[in-house]
Formats: sequence, structure tokens, C-alpha cells
Amino acid sequence: MVPAMAPSTPQRRGRPRSAAADRAILDATRAALVEVGWSRLTMSHVAIRAGVAKTTLYRRWGAKSELVVDAVAVLFDELELPDRGSLRADIEGVVLSFAALLERPETKTALMAVIAESTSDEALRVRVREAIVDRQKRLVVEGRVRAQARGELPPDPADGDETRRVIDLIFDVIAGAVVHRALVSDGVVDSGWAARFTTLLLGGLGAA
Repeated sequence: MVPAMAPSTPQRRGRPRSAAADRAILDATRAALVEVGWSRLTMSHVAIRAGVAKTTLYRRWGAKSELVVDAVAVLFDELELPDRGSLRADIEGVVLSFAALLERPETKTALMAVIAESTSDEALRVRVREAIVDRQKRLVVEGRVRAQARGELPPDPADGDETRRVIDLIFDVIAGAVVHRALVSDGVVDSGWAARFTTLLLGGLGAA
């Protein structure tokens, strides 16, 4: 009896995806948004700026909105949480880093555009949540673990769902406050504001 042969692995067609081309495309997307705005931005415009064929864009992104979300997401992936020695200092540091990112014209323009569009596009709203919001919750997780190791916060409860709810709430409070301050009310997020906000976050309304 002849043993059955394992099915052969299908060969991938086309050229492998280029990280350099991806960076050029995402950079071009943000630059084009600042220059022409959301309504006038087209995939053709981005392709010309990036020096790639329009088909290259459509192989990676099915629509302009998907492309812009990814162009924003890579900027937020630059955020880090250096160990500044205490929970208070860590919070103040990430608040200032987040605010500095929002001050960049390409971040502000792209983020405002996708948020506006997502209000009437459920699929885009999901993509924003998955590509930007959920990925940045890593900063909250990292900060909590660090503070727990210092003895500044109690250990997580045994209920994993409750831990996730706490992480979601912390992220919403910090990100929501900074976005509102920087982009909605057009206020300054400096070291003084970051310190007052951190006092409120850690101590509650009584401390403020």
C-alpha cells in the first residue's frame, strides 16, 4: 500500500510585502491629509506621493479609511512608558508624551478625520478600536504591573473580566481627558496640567 502524500504547501504569488514601501505609504498618507484634508484625499494621491502603484495600495488596504487608520496607528505605537520611579511620575510622563504626539499636525489631522468618519461607519469604528485603542491599552497594563511590583497598587483580582474592565476604564479616563484637552478645548497640556490631572486620578475629587 502506497502511503498518502501530504498536500503540498501552496506557493505564495507576487512579491513579498515591503516594510519600506509600507512606511513610505503611511508617511505619504499623513502628509497628504495635512495638505489636502480628508475630503480631497484619494488613493491615487497617496500612491503618487509614496512613489508606488495604486494597485500596491489596494493590495494592502481596501479603502481610504483603512489606510488612514493604519497611518495613525503607527504613530501611537511610538508611545512608550519609561520607568520614572513612581506611579505618579509614570502617569505624568505618559500624559505629556501623548499630548506631544497629538500636537503633531499629521497626528491631529488624521485622528480627527477618522474619528469624524467613524461616527457613521461601524466597520471603521471597529478598526479604530482594534488598531489604535486596544493596542495602546498595553501602556495601562505595563504601568499597573510596574506599580504593583513597587507596592503602589494591590494585585489584580482573580476575576480576569474585572481586571479588563479596570484597564478599560483607566485608559478611557486618561486618553479621553488628554484628547479633549488638546483637540476639543484646545487647551495646553503642560507639566502643571499633567500634575493636577494625576492628583485627581490618584486621589479623587477630594484631592483635587
